[in-house]
Amino acid sequence: MRNLLNFIIKYNNLIIFLILEGIAFFLLSTGNSYHNTRVVKGTRGLTNRIELRISNARSYFQLREIGQDLAKENMMLKNEIERLGRNEDQPFSPLADSVYKQKYIWSTAEVVNNSLKRQKNFFTLNKGELQGLAVDMAVTANDAVAGVIVGCSRNFSVVMSLLNLDFRLSSRIKSNGYFGSLSWDGTDHMHAVLSEIPQHVTINIGDTVETTGYSAVFPEGIMVGTISEFEKTGSDFYRITVLLKTDFRKLHYVNVIGNLQKSEQLELEKPYQ
Repeated sequence: MRNLLNFIIKYNNLIIFLILEGIAFFLLSTGNSYHNTRVVKGTRGLTNRIELRISNARSYFQLREIGQDLAKENMMLKNEIERLGRNEDQPFSPLADSVYKQKYIWSTAEVVNNSLKRQKNFFTLNKGELQGLAVDMAVTANDAVAGVIVGCSRNFSVVMSLLNLDFRLSSRIKSNGYFGSLSWDGTDHMHAVLSEIPQHVTINIGDTVETTGYSAVFPEGIMVGTISEFEKTGSDFYRITVLLKTDFRKLHYVNVIGNLQKSEQLELEKPYQ
């Protein structure tokens, strides 16, 4: 109470001035129609601007929820497209099996942990076995290769990042169809190396590199990146540097792709490997 009295005594002149200003402003705005109209318009304009800023702030904080809903809808559409596409390709499959024609299933997940500075990098997803994820499922970000699931618990999954010295991916140059093996050389998080492409093949800076679909993990045609540099080595093959499409510094929401026919394919191929 004493502090309040001291404050009033210290700033009494300012307080009296503000009160008198308020009274004068009130009398001016209520005693004259022109000034009253101007005050009302000014108040409404200020109120509208404040409400607009509040609305924009609310919309911004809802973006995460909206993004999650859009990702779920996108995965549902991809699953439906895959199912319908397989229906057209195999019209004589038995009708009793509702998923017999679908080869891949899609799901979404959120990255909850990520490493970039190691030679063998991994990242963690917030979904696991209870949500339908399993080992050897492909992981993409923005429709580009990100990694492969190597471990699952009930509610989490660990993904071997493309930025891992042990990661190998069958990839091809989209413009000519020649394929080789793509791997990360541990240099930086934006580039990988595509090898086993013969030197007689014509390639160009900017050519798209994509998955071949030979691994039974990634579907065919998933983008990896673009050729940023290439050189002839002492062997018969190019050393091709690929600028990765996935920015691993910004990994947040990812897509998980499961091959429903992977086990059948691998079991058939096993005696011949």
